[in-house]
Amino acid sequence: MTTMWKLLRPDAIAVLKDEKACKSLARYFSVMQNEKPAKFMITKKIPAQFNANESAEELWQKHAELTQEFYETQRKVDTERKILQDMSTPEKSYLDLKIEIARRTLFDCHFCARRCGINRIQGELGFCKCGTEISVSSIFEHVGEEPELVPSGTIFTMGCTMRCKHCQNWTISQWIEKGKVYGLKELANEVEHLRANSCRNVNLVGGEPTPWLWQWLETFKYVNANIPIVWNSNSYYSPETAQLLAGFADVYLLDFKYGSQGCAEKISGAPNYWKVCTYNHLEAKKYGDLLIRVLVLPDHLECCVQPIVNWIAANLGTGTRVNLMFQYRPEWLAYEIPELRRRLTRDEIERAVQLARKAKLANFIT
Repeated sequence: MTTMWKLLRPDAIAVLKDEKACKSLARYFSVMQNEKPAKFMITKKIPAQFNANESAEELWQKHAELTQEFYETQRKVDTERKILQDMSTPEKSYLDLKIEIARRTLFDCHFCARRCGINRIQGELGFCKCGTEISVSSIFEHVGEEPELVPSGTIFTMGCTMRCKHCQNWTISQWIEKGKVYGLKELANEVEHLRANSCRNVNLVGGEPTPWLWQWLETFKYVNANIPIVWNSNSYYSPETAQLLAGFADVYLLDFKYGSQGCAEKISGAPNYWKVCTYNHLEAKKYGDLLIRVLVLPDHLECCVQPIVNWIAANLGTGTRVNLMFQYRPEWLAYEIPELRRRLTRDEIERAVQLARKAKLANFIT
């Protein structure tokens, strides 16, 4: 595998000298090459004083304060004014605080924008149908991702917070597959195994990783390998999840699916998508490196692609790394939407590129 991926994806080697990619994903490249520690490793070193009797409000207040401390510490570590190995490991850490807040969220689940409010601890299942034991479809070294990610240690978890009629992973997102339940220490071993096999990152994907945030936070308590975390998400998560991801996710690999609320509801059953999605992209830009995926859909150039690329340029910057994706194919229930029954035309592909250029996006790939 170590040699094969280089033959299959020479662009994954070339990207290491791509100035635009290196600039927009600077810290990720450093962690990937073991020049800096992944965020979760720093998070483990920051002391947190809290107990089980404190209210959620009190825990969130401490979390906000420690988030500021985290980024101050990260700056010192990155500039070598502080050495991570010289920092003692506290009895309770900023990561432990995140774990406790996420655990409590299971009692009134609101990891995603739907805010189902169900008690997963007592066996209730919400929209995503995710319980308390993390269920995994597959774990492998992926060579089909963006060049800067390849080879990517992907972990596909079951369940999803959206219902995209054209979902290409519908057997995973809709629990058609059974999935395998993993213990969290077992999953941590899998993460370390991926790194040992020369994966540049661990790519948390699905389905959708959001419902499993508590399990992921807990898993990385047991990971000792320095590996950047890629949060590969549909962007449809709650503000609370966005805060918990700060100081945890190294790369936010976020879908930007729709530029029209009507399209989001018609195709993916996602109320309030634009507001949720734009908020989470802004938070991602604030807290980590950002790589955006825009899957171009047939007949959705003016209603979706155009407002998306314009918003990215205006709010995140023209240097933002964007993958304009043209591999759409009809899957699952796509036949229910007339325009989704076919692939893209050459004219649509060219039009999407024109829109990205007109928006002055300077760091997009296709």
